Amino acid sequence: MRVDQPFQQRSAPSPHRGESEQPLVIIVDDDAAVREALSELILSAGFQPVSFASTRELLHADILHKPGCLILDVRMPGASGLDLQYHLAQNGNPKPIIFLTGHGDIPMTVQAMKAGAVDFLTKPVRDQTLLDAVIAAIAMDASRRAKAEVVKRNVERLRTLTPREREVLHHVARGRLNKQIAFDFGISEVTVKLHRGNVMRKMEVASIGELIRAWETLPMPLRETSA
Repeated sequence: MRVDQPFQQRSAPSPHRGESEQPLVIIVDDDAAVREALSELILSAGFQPVSFASTRELLHADILHKPGCLILDVRMPGASGLDLQYHLAQNGNPKPIIFLTGHGDIPMTVQAMKAGAVDFLTKPVRDQTLLDAVIAAIAMDASRRAKAEVVKRNVERLRTLTPREREVLHHVARGRLNKQIAFDFGISEVTVKLHRGNVMRKMEVASIGELIRAWETLPMPLRETSA
């Protein structure tokens, strides 16, 4: 790959991080020379590349669950990059994708971007342009994974609540006062306070504001079943 302008050197991942935590930059291109050049560029910028000649090879490798992003060619033998993007979306895998192709057109670009691509670049591409897209994609993936971890943690905490505690949580999240909740349930306000205290302890929050924010991270079906 021709270097059109010098790229900014990026620091390598911290040696204190586990290998499994290091984001992978997955390259899928049927041109071996392109794969080699992209891998060298990614390595020189401090990231970890792994490359495949086809989407079939990638899917057989079983690494799409790992942190990182994809650099995809659009037109390849077999399934195209756009086919892979659709496959991942259908399987609930929102891994960030950067398309890099020598055969792009406006309809193709629009299709890819509407489906959530981070960028749609054409060959030859400036090294810094590609690296900027990779950095943005990895940041997006890290943010999504962090949010998913918060949701997972709050769902696990929700499961520790009793049915009545879930009901109290739902009413608190709606802004209902203790006395209103007590009236609705036909119980004392003191009992409501006890339930609310248990909810806050089990959800591991220190304030009603934190409790409501935790509630809002829960998937809608869980919030509806708590009603």
